[in-house]
Amino acid sequence: MTDFARNPIAEHKYDILETLEAGLLLRGNEVKSIKSGKASIRGAYVKIISGKPKLIGSVIPPYQPNNTHADYQERADRDLLLTTREINSLIGLQESHGITLVPIRLYAKKSVIKLEIGIARGRKKHDKREAIKKKDIARSRQRGNTEY
Repeated sequence: MTDFARNPIAEHKYDILETLEAGLLLRGNEVKSIKSGKASIRGAYVKIISGKPKLIGSVIPPYQPNNTHADYQERADRDLLLTTREINSLIGLQESHGITLVPIRLYAKKSVIKLEIGIARGRKKHDKREAIKKKDIARSRQRGNTEY
C-alpha cells in the first residue's frame, strides 16, 4: 500500500484507540492530484454532519491549475464512504466525552484511495512529554548508544 499523505500531528496529540478504513468520494482530477503526492491531511478532522461523515480541513490542490474549473475548492469538505453500522457507531463515539475522529493517513489499496481514521482521545501535556521521551530512548537504543 502506498501512502500519499500522513498526519503526524494525530500521533503526537492523540492516543489512537482504534482505526477504521473509509473510502473517499473524489473527482478524477482530485485522484490524480493525490496520486502525484500533492494532498495534505495535516490539521484535518472527521465530523459527522446530519448523518454523513465528512473529512474537513484537508487540502487537495488542483492537478493542473491552468486546466481546472473556476469553482474548484481545494479545502472543500469531502464525503467519506462508510457502512451504516460504522456511521452509527461513530455517532455514538463522537457524542461520548473526549473522543475525537482524526485522519491518520491517505493511501491506495488496489488503486482505490482510502483514508485511515483514528478513534482517538486527546493527550495531556505530560503524556506528550512522556511519548517524546520514549521515542528518544528508542532512537538512542537503535543507534547503539547505551546512555539514556
